Amino acid sequence: MTARSTAAATDENSSAIEIYRQLRGLIVSGQLGANERLPTVRQTAADFKVAQGTAAKAYKMLEQDGLVISRTAAGTRVADSAAVLPRSVIKKLRELVDEAVATNTDPHDVINVLRVILQTRSERAERHDEPVNLEQDA
Repeated sequence: MTARSTAAATDENSSAIEIYRQLRGLIVSGQLGANERLPTVRQTAADFKVAQGTAAKAYKMLEQDGLVISRTAAGTRVADSAAVLPRSVIKKLRELVDEAVATNTDPHDVINVLRVILQTRSERAERHDEPVNLEQDA
């Protein structure tokens, strides 16, 4: 391998690692939920301005880590075991964020109210009280 081809291989590997890290971050942070479909390798390559083989290498790394499952004709999806939160919860969180943005609500207020609701629910569960009405907790 020449110095030039070694440099190209290094660039390809670093690009694949960068794509891997970004997609991994989306998965483990819950921004991509269980069974959510990732863009095609072709689309990812276009988005990152890299060769399709580089994008495919990143997807292979995600698959080897058990974060995604690739199936011919079905695409690449987030593995059930990789998701931090169930897809339904991710969907509701996204809806909450959209509603907060639409109403110009401070995101920190939303987070603080969520903490109060969770704390109240936790305290009631410890006392074995009746179920929590989320509207009353806020």
